[in-house]
Amino acid sequence: MQQQSAPDNAVVETPTPRPLRVVQWATGTIGARALRAVIDHPSVELVGVYVHSDDKAGRDAGELCGREPVGVRATNDADEIVDLGADCVLYMPLLFDLDEVCRILASGTNIVTTRGEFHRPAGMDPVVREAVEAACALGGTSIHSTGSSPGFVTEAVPLVLTSIQRRMDHLAIDEYADLSQRNSPGILFDVMGFGGDAGEFADVRLAHVESNFGPSLAALADTLGLNLDTIRTTGELATARSTVTVAAGTIEAGTVAAQRITVSGIRDGRELMRFRPTWYCTDQLDADWDLHATGWHITVDGDAPLDIDMRFPIPLERMSEISPSYTANRAVNSIAAVCAAQPGIRTTVELPLVVPVLA
Repeated sequence: MQQQSAPDNAVVETPTPRPLRVVQWATGTIGARALRAVIDHPSVELVGVYVHSDDKAGRDAGELCGREPVGVRATNDADEIVDLGADCVLYMPLLFDLDEVCRILASGTNIVTTRGEFHRPAGMDPVVREAVEAACALGGTSIHSTGSSPGFVTEAVPLVLTSIQRRMDHLAIDEYADLSQRNSPGILFDVMGFGGDAGEFADVRLAHVESNFGPSLAALADTLGLNLDTIRTTGELATARSTVTVAAGTIEAGTVAAQRITVSGIRDGRELMRFRPTWYCTDQLDADWDLHATGWHITVDGDAPLDIDMRFPIPLERMSEISPSYTANRAVNSIAAVCAAQPGIRTTVELPLVVPVLA
């Protein structure tokens, strides 16, 4: 039977793609901000929220992130989440759980995470990588690690900046954070060691930072064809010249008031690239450090050299309110690309340019 063609003036309706069904896994500082972004997003649908604490279970998702009720209640039952058959889980817990991740992936649900385990598959623990890739193959799913740092500033931005180079001699990414108005005593004093004695930099702190940023730098180097020989991490401490009161408490004169960690990618015996965060509670230090406003300073030394400041134009008193968006938003904006990707552990370079839907 011959098909009749539609008249020239006929309106052909294109089906509207269904919203991607998304679960928010964990609602800490970054997770709550991601949850808010999902609720507000025009192209995704929140279908579930997983929480760890009993006091959050049963509460409406909107209540957990400063939005009006949306009719989706949080649960601490992982079975309920897996049974939803969502397109994607935004996985943002404090601790990584391999069995948890593999179960989600094997069920047919993709994962976008702000955890740092998946920036460079080649550098992962082989047992972990094999388990995750098997789960991806079983579920036909993919997983991607991203965020502001590492992620955006250690991968996405350098890839754009090096796109106009034909020779790169050195890449330096400096991160600055003025923590004077961050009211988090547990993090600043107990975890980061501000206000403590200025002895040797704790090895565990160096290892933690290296495990987060080393794989990201190595993945960038691999992509550029400049494979690194090793990652080297060092730390420096600076003390307060006088006693200072910050939002989190008091830092006595002579105690730690700033710290700087350098994660260096070494090639042929020299530093080819580095990521160096400088975190400080006051600029009145016993060290002559170059302290920028909160944000990033990036330099590229090559045949098309660049020197770029990327500052957060936010009053310090509002920093804790706004800064989580820098990490959470990139994860939310990556959902569609990760859902469309081939199964497996997917890196920044394997995904298309992350373009947000801002309607």
